[in-house]
Amino acid sequence: MELVERALPAVEEHADQAAESACLLADVVSAGGWSVVAVEDALTAIETLAEALGGIVPELRDVLAAATAAASTARRRLGLPVDTEPEPAVEGVIPAPRTGRRPRRRGLGPGFKGVR
Repeated sequence: MELVERALPAVEEHADQAAESACLLADVVSAGGWSVVAVEDALTAIETLAEALGGIVPELRDVLAAATAAASTARRRLGLPVDTEPEPAVEGVIPAPRTGRRPRRRGLGPGFKGVR
C-alpha cells in the first residue's frame, strides 16, 4: 500500500506536534521525574498512536501490536492498572468503553499551539 502524497487536513500538523511533544518530554524527564499520571499518559499515547497507525493496513496492525503489548507489560511492571478486556476480533464492532484507567485525552481544544 502506498501512502498518499498529502495527508488529510491537520494530520501532518498533529503528527508533527506529537513527535515534538515526545522529544520535549524525553529531553526534560529523568528517572526520578515521572509521576503515575505522567507514566499513564505516556503509555496511553504509545497505545493510541499504535492503534491509529495500525489502521493503515492489517499487516501494520500486527507489527504495532508489539508496541501495545510492551505498554501493557510496562504498566504491569510499574504496578499500574492494565486493561484486561480482549479487543474484539471482528472488524466493524464498536468496543465497549475501557475500564480501569483514565479515559484518553482527545486534545486541548482549538488553537492549542503546545508548550514552547
